[in-house]
Amino acid sequence: MSTGDAGVRGGPTPEERTTARSVAPAYEHSPSLEALEELVALAAQTPQAVARRGGLSVSELHSLRHLSSTPMGPVELARVLGVTSAASSGVVDRLVARGHAERRPRADDGRRTEVVVTESGRREIFALLAPMFTSLAETDNALTDQERVVVERYLRGAIAALRSVM
Repeated sequence: MSTGDAGVRGGPTPEERTTARSVAPAYEHSPSLEALEELVALAAQTPQAVARRGGLSVSELHSLRHLSSTPMGPVELARVLGVTSAASSGVVDRLVARGHAERRPRADDGRRTEVVVTESGRREIFALLAPMFTSLAETDNALTDQERVVVERYLRGAIAALRSVM
């Protein structure tokens, strides 16, 4: 499976299917596997597309998403993003300049700072991601409880498969 533009094409090419079978002989291509491959490819492309639409970098988008859950220090944010402290500081600087985040003294240790998402930042992340979450909720709500159990079992298996190569 390619993480290139397979999802945009609608699935893997015949060459990619042959590669999958040569690596895992039990791999029999099916419509559900094609849909899963397309989902994985689109998931890899989504952060760049969403960030570009919002005029943000991917790191800024991920930072807003993480900071929407909880404030954190710049070093902690760097760890979550998988970047250096200097890169994280640059991301925070840009978010602060746009009014999407603020640096504040930590309540438990005033010598340290934490980065807090502002209302502007919350509105930005909501505006960018709401259409996707609304559509996902509609899709989920259309399932019966029994269908939801099967879908969850399938997705948990897919998650385990992805983790097996990490």
